[in-house]
Amino acid sequence: MFQFRDKERIGALSKALEGMVTRPMKFMEVCGTHTVSFFRFGLRSLVPDRLSLLSGPGCPVCVTPQREIRKAFHLAQQDGVILATFGDMIRVPVDSSSLEKQRAVGAHVRVVTSALEALDMARGNADKKVVFFAVGFETTAPTVAQAILHAAGERLSNFFILCAHKLIPPAMRALLDGGEVRVDGFMCPGHVSAIIGSAAYEEISARYSVPCVISGFEPLDMLETLVMLVEMAARGEARVRNQYRRVVKPQGNRVALESMGEVFDVKDAEWRGLGMIPASGLGLKDGFAGFDAENEFDLKQVDGGEEENKGCRCGDVLRGALAPEECPLFGVACTPSTPLGPCMVSSEGTCGAHYRYRTARDE
Repeated sequence: MFQFRDKERIGALSKALEGMVTRPMKFMEVCGTHTVSFFRFGLRSLVPDRLSLLSGPGCPVCVTPQREIRKAFHLAQQDGVILATFGDMIRVPVDSSSLEKQRAVGAHVRVVTSALEALDMARGNADKKVVFFAVGFETTAPTVAQAILHAAGERLSNFFILCAHKLIPPAMRALLDGGEVRVDGFMCPGHVSAIIGSAAYEEISARYSVPCVISGFEPLDMLETLVMLVEMAARGEARVRNQYRRVVKPQGNRVALESMGEVFDVKDAEWRGLGMIPASGLGLKDGFAGFDAENEFDLKQVDGGEEENKGCRCGDVLRGALAPEECPLFGVACTPSTPLGPCMVSSEGTCGAHYRYRTARDE
């Protein structure tokens, strides 16, 4: 790890960027971990003011629309049902409530770290129906696929998933098609890219004439990525480069992709802040429909309601159209202890990162 935090190399890259960036440039990172790393390592102070790094829709909890969370509420309130979910999701506010508040008044909500842990819960509670709230990008989808395959092999009849998986490349296309925010390039997500591979971005780069660089998460990784992006933007060059070669391969993880392909079909999906994006989500194939909570519990009846709490600008932040500090609620009514939107809740949320590290940044 420490070779990726070498002060001399970091200083040299910072100096190089200062000389390279001769005009305003704006890049977008599409990963919540990159957002947090950028602030945690103090990289803002190491790049020139002319270079801006926007946060995109890279937090899976944040982009999950309220309709899906209301479905989780509905499930958690059913007799004989245990809802299993990741820790960040239980605090996302919807209608002045949350899964955490639902649990406090008796709803059966359990926090797990993986779909396989939820599967173990189903094995140990044969008298209950266990539903895993499957939120995440391509990074976590293969683990959910494996859980479904295990459940099918064991003929478990009490394990289900509420599938809210999203795919990153279609969201990148939607942002570019929207034209609301102009970017000079993308810092592509390392974790997602380890699954889908660097080749997954080639069509985006070619079609929209935008450079893409897959980045690791250490200070040297991110600064090297910015150097690559600046070089291509300055030359008007649009192609895909892979800074994170120690992890990401051109064709991705074959085993993980095969698991996803066996269990899931690609479908249209709703994103918070971005609306309905064609072919941007995953749903269970017909052969695994018996594990789909949508079928088991008839969730079509659940009302979508209003998309945001009044005044919350999380959707704008997710599109890169608004900085968290530009939201009038940021740091006043909306804080990590009193969140009004998911961007302040999640450990990968842009608002949470800005709030947590703003003192150090300002200093």
